Amino acid sequence: MFFKLNKYYRGYIAFAILCPLFMILEVFGDVLIPSLMESTIDNGVMNQNIDLVIKNGKYMILVALLALFFGVVSTFFSAKAAQGFGANLRNDVFTKIQSFSFASLDQFEISSLITRLTNDIVFLSNLARMTLRIAVRAPVMFIMAIFMAIRINPKLSMIFAISLPIIAIGAFILMQVALPRFRKFQKSFDQVNNRTQENLMAIRVVKAFTREDYEVEKFEDKNNNLLVTSLHALNLIVLMMPLMMLVMFSIIISVFWFGGNLVLKGSMQAGELFSFTMYVGQILTSVINISAYVINLSRAKVSVERVLEVLNTEPEFADDNTYQLKEVKKGNVCFKDVSFKYPNTKHRSLRDINLEIEAGSTTAIIGSTGSAKTTLVQLISRLYDVTSGEILIDNQPIDLYDPIALRDQVAMVLQENTLFSGTIRSNMQWGKEDATDEEIITALKISQAADFVLNRPEGLDSKVERGGANFSGGQKQRLCIARTLLKNPKIIIFDDSTSAVDMQTEANIREGLNKYNPSLTKIIIAQRISSIQHANRIIVLDNGEVSGIGTHEELLENNIIYREIYESQQRGMMAE
Repeated sequence: MFFKLNKYYRGYIAFAILCPLFMILEVFGDVLIPSLMESTIDNGVMNQNIDLVIKNGKYMILVALLALFFGVVSTFFSAKAAQGFGANLRNDVFTKIQSFSFASLDQFEISSLITRLTNDIVFLSNLARMTLRIAVRAPVMFIMAIFMAIRINPKLSMIFAISLPIIAIGAFILMQVALPRFRKFQKSFDQVNNRTQENLMAIRVVKAFTREDYEVEKFEDKNNNLLVTSLHALNLIVLMMPLMMLVMFSIIISVFWFGGNLVLKGSMQAGELFSFTMYVGQILTSVINISAYVINLSRAKVSVERVLEVLNTEPEFADDNTYQLKEVKKGNVCFKDVSFKYPNTKHRSLRDINLEIEAGSTTAIIGSTGSAKTTLVQLISRLYDVTSGEILIDNQPIDLYDPIALRDQVAMVLQENTLFSGTIRSNMQWGKEDATDEEIITALKISQAADFVLNRPEGLDSKVERGGANFSGGQKQRLCIARTLLKNPKIIIFDDSTSAVDMQTEANIREGLNKYNPSLTKIIIAQRISSIQHANRIIVLDNGEVSGIGTHEELLENNIIYREIYESQQRGMMAE
């Protein structure tokens, strides 16, 4: 599983290779010092050979400095490679998310995607650094130190044959038990993120309804759950580490006990015992580092699974070269026996839809809440794909069109009017990257936004706060319409996107659109009949089915649902 991520070292392979090489040189230096110390004590100090003591002292200083240099270089290379790995992985995950269809996005919670892009990838980046350093350094140090210890005294080294398997078994058990606990921990982290995101996005509503205490209570619940799951995972480590330390201290005591007796008997020299003890320290340090790495590996396995889940999500569309059509020429739309259901649901949101929308016409869609109006129009630009049936544009199956080109030419003014932090100009250029000021102003005039934009001191350079918070609902709608017009589409869909403007402004927008491009196919979803009664045809949806099609007058006469909506709205206007 972990090897699947190795490709994300691209651009940093040299650092990833050089790091362990320099680290091995560092380990050679660390392992050599106890041997030099042994010679210094037994052949120098014990024999009062000052020249040898000074000579070995110089060697030890040189070796220590070289080991320090190699250690610093390898640490730098590991940090460089790990951060590059994290950056590449984060970029690819983000790019993958951008390619998701609506159906793919529905598989993940937004908070979970944020956690995967941040917390999970940061952890994997840290693990990459540990892998380059500890996962190589610790085993190499362990093997070299074991070899040197056996060289000094094979019998005393038998202590490791008993103790090390115990540590290995403990680490294996720890990894197996910890994995499900870390999975649960990550889910709890997602829930905290979700709660935080939801609150911050709706903070003004919270303030308006003075529900701060309620929100704090909900957050505390998720946060306490995160605390419990994190402690549940960490308690295992808290329990295991003392047990491992007990084994390690037992090794040290055994070495001093048996080694001391060997020195007293003359079977072992003092320098050898001192050197052996240093190698024991290196072995135990390596074991501790390996154990810590194993624990982090168990934790990382969860993050790898979560990241790969995103990366392995099948792309919505094939390569661009596989599509035959790149242009919508007229804008005629035809639904043939179209049904649709959302992923992981049994209920069909749309059933047996048959209708035709003529190029250049104005077609309106109305129906009660939940009648699948938005779902219907999202199928035209392939934000979702039909479950059964077929959609044709200009008498060609929709799946023959390049999806990117299709979405450029079938533009939607979404129900949620989103503006991005920056300026009005930068937001308008979402519709056309190289749009001139003249083109932008023309679009603003059609959408009835020119007045409030140009009357600002900064004009097109006026600041836009995150989400367009410094604009009213009606202003945001008009800016979003202008942005969409800059795409110069063949088909434009208004998903209840004039609900926040007054009737006169709405009429002016409609008039401006007709003058702007008479051949433009316009599809309007609206709640107000006054917004759509001018349409060439009106489609009445009821519970995912077409209840009626006709003009305003025809539907008033022949369609009960439409007439009920009309009469209800008329009574509401009279009451006002």
